[in-house]
Amino acid sequence: MINVIDEKYEEILETIWNLSEKKEYSSKLIKNSCSVDFSEEDVTELEKMGFIVRGGDKILFTSKGKTHAEKIVRRHRLTKVLLNSILRIKNAEMREIACKVEHTLLPEVEEAICTLLGHPEMCPDGSPIPPGRCCGNRTRTVANIVTSLNELEPGERGIVTFIRPSDHSQLHQLLSFGLNPGVTLSVHQSSPAFCIEFENTQLALDSQIARNIFVLRTPS
Repeated sequence: MINVIDEKYEEILETIWNLSEKKEYSSKLIKNSCSVDFSEEDVTELEKMGFIVRGGDKILFTSKGKTHAEKIVRRHRLTKVLLNSILRIKNAEMREIACKVEHTLLPEVEEAICTLLGHPEMCPDGSPIPPGRCCGNRTRTVANIVTSLNELEPGERGIVTFIRPSDHSQLHQLLSFGLNPGVTLSVHQSSPAFCIEFENTQLALDSQIARNIFVLRTPS
């Protein structure tokens, strides 16, 4: 089991993770990108704890460090989905709250949030959410408030929480129609074509695309 570490160290590990997704490992870039100030002594301490290794100007994860950072990033990005799609928190506040929550979210609460949200794979800014144990078997023990669009019946309404497209061109096409997270839609018909209405727009969707759009059910 990995012990709880100082919040400052978790912020450093999260920054290393975020930059590593872009194949950036420079210690200078990590320091300039981190939300908290840290010293050479802090980096040395993380190295002593077995979370990172240094090679020249690069900072890289050990397997222990990668595992810990992945959990931090997962909690942060799940919280952003929750705040954006259900609580409708503005971007600036969302980032601030998510940064605080990521350090205190218990594993069982994290899994409940993930299940509630339908196991999202991306957060609002398009960053991937590392999967958790609950994602492998698609646990649905929490009330299924967030559901796939194709499970709604004609006349039912929902707020788009996130879209899990099969490719980026599909996502961009849906966004170009104005079908963004936060939009309230209603199902007009489900057969022979799946048709929805939102913001004075009617749109016919392929059933596979409808399965990849997740909504928060709302009263009709």
